[in-house]
Amino acid sequence: MTRPPKSQLDPAIHRVRLDRLTIFEITEAELVALERGSPESLFLNLAIAALSVASSFLAALLSTTIDATRTFCVFVIVCSIGFLAGLTFALLWWQSRRSLKNVAREIRSRMPPEGVQEDAGPPDRGSA
Repeated sequence: MTRPPKSQLDPAIHRVRLDRLTIFEITEAELVALERGSPESLFLNLAIAALSVASSFLAALLSTTIDATRTFCVFVIVCSIGFLAGLTFALLWWQSRRSLKNVAREIRSRMPPEGVQEDAGPPDRGSA
């Protein structure tokens, strides 16, 4: 079997050997948590957006005189909902901000300390 001639467009491949490769075994629940990712940045962004809108409407309420009752009610409702949503998203962010770090820490904690040989289990006594 002959190999086709190497064209000039083929990439050069450089392989660098690793000194040590560590393989971690994970459970299905840990894999799902890693796939799902962390919702913390979404919660933080929504909290900042909701609090910004609520603060803007509160500044407008405090700095101007609104004569129309309907307009005043809309401003108060938007302000109230904005602060409630911002607080809710901020609490969700605070609660979930370390979820992926905890999963990774739990996976790494199974590794025996450096220099300690992992026990392979009891020897097989059925063949003697």
